[in-house]
Amino acid sequence: QIQLVESGGGLVQTGDSLRVSCAASGRAVSGYTMAWFRRALGKEREFVAAIQRIGGDTHYADSVKGRFSASKDNTNNILYLQMDNLKPEDTALYYCAASEDYSIQIMPEKYNAWGQGTQVTVSS
Repeated sequence: QIQLVESGGGLVQTGDSLRVSCAASGRAVSGYTMAWFRRALGKEREFVAAIQRIGGDTHYADSVKGRFSASKDNTNNILYLQMDNLKPEDTALYYCAASEDYSIQIMPEKYNAWGQGTQVTVSS
């Protein structure tokens, strides 16, 4: 079973950049489709970005496309989410997740390993 631990969240201002990380242990991230989700206060968990298990194709939610970039360091077993031009509506608890599916999944039910989350707060 893969274990995931997020870090790197914080308080930033509108327009700033931030990179959050997800350190994996127990299994290699190269063997999973990896994703980022977020949950804002009072809202449902929503898909942000994913990297396909084979080939490394990425997929993004429309709300972050062009501003966020997901990447995976297979050597160090870390998943990253680079967030640029942050907006107040990006404020949320950000989670990384792992799925054994070979295709990209945007539904959280398809992921069976989750981290505890890291808080990102964007002030206006």
